Amino acid sequence: MVFEDFSYGWIIVVLGALFFVLEVFSPGFFLLVPGTVLLIIGVLVILGVDIFSSTYGIVFGIIIAILAAIVTVLLYSRLTPGDEKPLTISMDSLVGKTGRVLNPADEETLSGKVSVEGQIFSAKSKSGIIPEGAKVKVIASRGVHIVVEEE
Repeated sequence: MVFEDFSYGWIIVVLGALFFVLEVFSPGFFLLVPGTVLLIIGVLVILGVDIFSSTYGIVFGIIIAILAAIVTVLLYSRLTPGDEKPLTISMDSLVGKTGRVLNPADEETLSGKVSVEGQIFSAKSKSGIIPEGAKVKVIASRGVHIVVEEE
């Protein structure tokens, strides 16, 4: 028979490896921890540790799984960024702030670019053309762009 020497541990190892592959396409460490636990349990089964048929084996498997999960979480938490919050700027919060023109801004198009507090925004001028390098003040926000006037 083909499956005579087959160990179910290989199925568990492949399932754990599949979790690792799925984690690559869906980052967040939600599949990495169970994948690591499955890999460890699969290796134990391949090595002949009978963790499924006796009470001691089940307890041993659970202890190994819990320890593996704890170690995995601790190791992978070092890879994640700290508690820094991402920078989010509301366009309305820019009104009244000053900046510099990076691309000339006019009344008609959104080709104008303005740097305000280190962030670059599409801009229109209130009136006329504002040249590159000019200091401007944000007077309004309209959808995805800001309206500026030269100071």
